[in-house]
Amino acid sequence: MSTETVSQPVPRHVAIIMDGNNRWAKRRGLKDYAGHRAGVEAIREVLAAFQDAGVRTVSLFAFSSENWRRPTAEVNALMKLFSNYLDSEIRKLKEDGVRLRFIGRRDRLSKSLLTKMDYAEQSTRFNRETSLNIALDYGGQWDITQAARNLAEKVKAGELAPDEITEERLAEQLSLAHLPDPDLCIRTAGEHRLSNFLLWQLAYAEYYFCDALWPDFDRDQVALALQSYADRERRFGGRLDASPNDNNNTKGQNLA
Repeated sequence: MSTETVSQPVPRHVAIIMDGNNRWAKRRGLKDYAGHRAGVEAIREVLAAFQDAGVRTVSLFAFSSENWRRPTAEVNALMKLFSNYLDSEIRKLKEDGVRLRFIGRRDRLSKSLLTKMDYAEQSTRFNRETSLNIALDYGGQWDITQAARNLAEKVKAGELAPDEITEERLAEQLSLAHLPDPDLCIRTAGEHRLSNFLLWQLAYAEYYFCDALWPDFDRDQVALALQSYADRERRFGGRLDASPNDNNNTKGQNLA
């Protein structure tokens, strides 16, 4: 009898909607800031777990365009946490071969935070082991609108005819156009919606919803999510082919 182990399919790109920081804090009688801080700290272990599993790209929904509606004190605390995260983690990200990128609007962020973001992107730009994308002041509808505007400008300039606009051309103008679309989208804290995250890119992703609050999402939770993904058959609107374990779509991986 053969003892050869059959490897399970692993998503190349995992997108995560990190939810539940406030509830985590309230259950412990703590202020919201404590929950957000615990959520930031959880990123380190989760990223390492996905790296160990062979996931090449991780995208995190850190702050949505709609999050500006939260109380000013909470927004300021979140921005401070983002800044502190860059201060404390950039060296380890560099050592671990992680390339860090930010997607989303930048015109509403402070100059000091933008400076740190630019430094983080530049100092990790040659890393190729893993791509970590942080969505900050990001919205999927904004992303698609920006892509449409870019194409409209090309049409206006005579560089593109209207009938030459295709799904592929629009996709090339989106955030993360240089990477394969997410294979798996995870949302924590028992919520079952996308909340305007990567609306175009998640069209054919598998979804995994769990009750764990984000600060409690650890290696065991990562393993459960990856097992759920491995147990699924991905068809992309077609029929299951002869190789069900060949789960990846046809977009090429490019961490450059």
